Amino acid sequence: MTKHLFIPDVQAKDGVPMEHLTWLGHYIVDKKPDVIICAGDFADMPSLSSYDKGKKSFEGRRYKKDIAAARQAMDLLLAPMKKYNKKQQETRHKQYKPRMVLTLGNHEERIMRAVNLQAELEGVMGYDDLPYEDWEVHDYLKPVVIDGVMYVHFLSNPYTGKPYTGAAKSQLKEVQHSFCVGHKQTLDCHMNFTPLGKQTIGIIAGACYLHDEDYKGYQGNAHWRGIVLLNDVRDGVFSPVFIDLDYLKTRYEA
Repeated sequence: MTKHLFIPDVQAKDGVPMEHLTWLGHYIVDKKPDVIICAGDFADMPSLSSYDKGKKSFEGRRYKKDIAAARQAMDLLLAPMKKYNKKQQETRHKQYKPRMVLTLGNHEERIMRAVNLQAELEGVMGYDDLPYEDWEVHDYLKPVVIDGVMYVHFLSNPYTGKPYTGAAKSQLKEVQHSFCVGHKQTLDCHMNFTPLGKQTIGIIAGACYLHDEDYKGYQGNAHWRGIVLLNDVRDGVFSPVFIDLDYLKTRYEA
């Protein structure tokens, strides 16, 4: 049995608070999960957004700022682990080296979309600009199965390629396989048992950030933000623990 830590969408961008990533880094060192999975959309990439291009809110956005913000966020997340391993090395103790998996999200995919729309950008920008050197990176919407749990940014309808819009219960009925996905800014979990006693679990958790998104309005930002710890993972079965950012702040804020 192994322990997984699932990090929902961080959506790091210029000008938003990022101190929660340091709290999360300390939590990782304390709990030492065997596998860390990042849902994707770690980088927000607002300069490449087509949603509000041409609007006043789009002014001042720059690709280099997006990359710099993502790098700052990743540095904050990994700093506690690197500090811990440096100390372990100095004292000749075993270092902590989990498997680190990142499934690219639609915000990172904006980079390749821009390149495909403007061929002259090929070689100028790409996924290599992102600070994901320490991660095992999986293509956008390509699921990765670890200990029987399927991880991907979102579950897509095979006929349209668009995300399933239903709750975890309906998505679990569609895929009939334990999963943990991000993308949707909510926390939703459903467990199901087949007639033969096989348990499947579906989790949707799509927000691990402190800031509010303007486009969601006053009421739309009142959603859960945090991480998910999957204990005793084996053959798609696990015991989930939901840790919100308020808890991490209480436990790890300096």
